[in-house]
Amino acid sequence: MLEHLGEKLVLQLGDSNIMALDIKALIMSWIVMAIIIAFAWWLRQGLKQDVEEKPSDRLVILESLMNLLDEQFADAFESEQLKLQLFSFISTLFLFITISNWVSIVPGLSSPTQDFNIPLSFALLVFLVSHYYGMKIQGTGRYLKGFAQPYAFMLPMNLISEVAKPLSHSFRLYGNVFGGAVLISVLTAKLLPVVLPAIFQMFYGLFIGAIQAFVFALLAVSYINVAVAE
Repeated sequence: MLEHLGEKLVLQLGDSNIMALDIKALIMSWIVMAIIIAFAWWLRQGLKQDVEEKPSDRLVILESLMNLLDEQFADAFESEQLKLQLFSFISTLFLFITISNWVSIVPGLSSPTQDFNIPLSFALLVFLVSHYYGMKIQGTGRYLKGFAQPYAFMLPMNLISEVAKPLSHSFRLYGNVFGGAVLISVLTAKLLPVVLPAIFQMFYGLFIGAIQAFVFALLAVSYINVAVAE
């Protein structure tokens, strides 16, 4: 079992490895999207009731979820305006990563965040959003001048620091999720019966998976706040 650890089913487009796609990670991403869309549609049906009626179970779940997201992320934004514009983006990012990590507890399924391309794509998206809002709020000229602060010779180091942000952001998530998958594989291969690995997988997939999604989302807010700061 361990000799096949890390092997992937890859679809290669052309002769370059850059165009290679991890088929399983791609399919798992579609499954996660389908789960989120189906869950959102299910909750949406709960809104179709008279305002004077007793709240349905779906409405209670939806309100609880929104309160949870509001408590975790609303106060983290630099301003109320930024919260109104980006709260849904950060919440969606958090939910997608959380569900991606949770599906790994289902036998036969794996988390799409185990493939580095997925965390990297999220980190690059946050990177682009942070710079976009930085230029939008501060003004393009003023924002770009900030990379030469406090002294002009700091420009190369500031640029390197910016490039390092999406790399560290993505590696933090990828390393924890992939490391957990490797550890569970080793436990499953070496320890019998499989009760201990199963319990560990439940703990790691649900608890640690949610924590990693939360940390990723908070770091995303932090990077955006730094970009828009005067």
